Amino acid sequence: MTSPAAISSTSAAALSVTLDDIGRTFPGATRADAPRRVLREVSLEIAAGEIVALIGASGSGKSTLLRQVGGLDAPDAGSVLIGGSALTGADQRCAVAFQEPRLLPWRSIEANVDLGLPHGIPRAERKARVAELLALVQLTDAAQLRPRQISGGMAQRASLARALARGPGVLLLDEPFGALDALTRLTMQDLLLDIHAAEPATILFVTHDVDEALYLADRVVLLGVEPGYANNSGAVIRSVITVPGARPRDRGNSSLAHLRGELLEGLGVSTHHPAHTF
Repeated sequence: MTSPAAISSTSAAALSVTLDDIGRTFPGATRADAPRRVLREVSLEIAAGEIVALIGASGSGKSTLLRQVGGLDAPDAGSVLIGGSALTGADQRCAVAFQEPRLLPWRSIEANVDLGLPHGIPRAERKARVAELLALVQLTDAAQLRPRQISGGMAQRASLARALARGPGVLLLDEPFGALDALTRLTMQDLLLDIHAAEPATILFVTHDVDEALYLADRVVLLGVEPGYANNSGAVIRSVITVPGARPRDRGNSSLAHLRGELLEGLGVSTHHPAHTF
């Protein structure tokens, strides 16, 4: 099996991401319903090559913010810059992978990965790039299988390979491992770090797993509604935590345990359980 470090990267240079006072409001479900403000004055600078995690309670705007960065949705206020230039729609320098692999069931894994490549690339070059990516995500032996013939973890690896196909400068991941079992999830986390080492794109990912955020990210961004505000006021950045230590980190590191408690408190989850009285 080819080591990720042994694969020559053909990816583009990682790109910075700038969020400048992003706001997003959606219309009500009916004319009688009030508009629903999801994001308010969200500003963040993400350095090229950085890994940043977005966490927050359900409905706090994490996926909405991710869509703004990919150009899949447009903010009502503020602007998004990729590599210093303004985003004006779906940007080919960004790639997205979702919680569901979304593979075409009638195509082989190799053919599904090939879908991520731009049109016009010569056949031999396409084949070489797909083979490189399949080796990177450890799916060389599954190249000719169909999605129904592989596990959920393998399908998610294929989805990541497809997202990486054109060498994006920014990789956006929306709960990419949320549907996987606990052991496969840990394996996929390590694989993502291997991928980042081999093809160091800037990574912005959404997760509900605080431990996952602390293990993978350089910084963790907590989104949520400010205390004292109504839920319809829109989520803001409540805090940004810089995670100490180089990757790969020791999952049992005491400093990570401290940050875990801080983030859980920010999510409204108490880390202290009162003693039971009988």
